[in-house]
This record gives sequence, C-alpha cells and structure tokens, in this order.
Amino acid sequence: MQKLIKITQLSKILNLVDAKTKKPLNHVLRYWEKEFTQIKPKKINNQRYYSSKDVEILKFINFLLKVKRMTIKGAKEVLKLKIIKLDGNQKFSLKDDYYREFLKVKSKSILNKVNKLKNYGKKNSS
Repeated sequence: MQKLIKITQLSKILNLVDAKTKKPLNHVLRYWEKEFTQIKPKKINNQRYYSSKDVEILKFINFLLKVKRMTIKGAKEVLKLKIIKLDGNQKFSLKDDYYREFLKVKSKSILNKVNKLKNYGKKNSS
C-alpha cells in the first residue's frame, strides 16, 4: 500500500509557504493540478491526497518553475517530452540539475540536523 500525502504536507515539502504568515500555499498546488494533466490526486472526503508518483512530478514541476525559472507553458512542454526519463544520457541535462539541487537541499538538511545533535546538551558557558 502506498503512502498518500495531504495537500498541506506537500506544500510544506515543496516549500510553498507564505514567508510572513508561515501558512502553506495550497492554492498553488490546486492551480498546478488544473494546468498539468499528469497530476491526479485522490480525493477522499473532499481532501486531496497525493501519491508518491504525484509528489515526484510536483517536485520536478516546482524545480522547473522556481529554480529554472521556466514558464508554465515551458514546463508543460518539458513534461510532454517526458524529459525525466529521456535525458539521462546527456551530461548537462535537466534531470541532472534536478537531482543536483535535490541532493544539495537534502545534504544541507542533514548537516543542520547533525549540528543540532552536536550542540544538544551543551550548556552556554561564559
């Protein structure tokens, strides 16, 4: 059985959060659902639940729109070409850029957790 993620959790994972209010920007995901036919969340009790496949597609869309600064039309074209599967052989591909960015964010997160663990239990001494 696959794990399903609620829309609010996914907004936080994708860092789609209002900087001032810290509220998730769920409307962005709902808009992307309308624009990108590849995203098909399950609706249970009028709540959206995303599969791991949907999450990966949304991470890639987020990467194309936010990091690569593509337009929605350009991101649609990339997804139509199934570039996620096709460009694995090219040295400087979008897929490589996506994974490079993903690993950079993940490694920073791990480093922050390690630093917190190192400092855990230490008292401020003057």
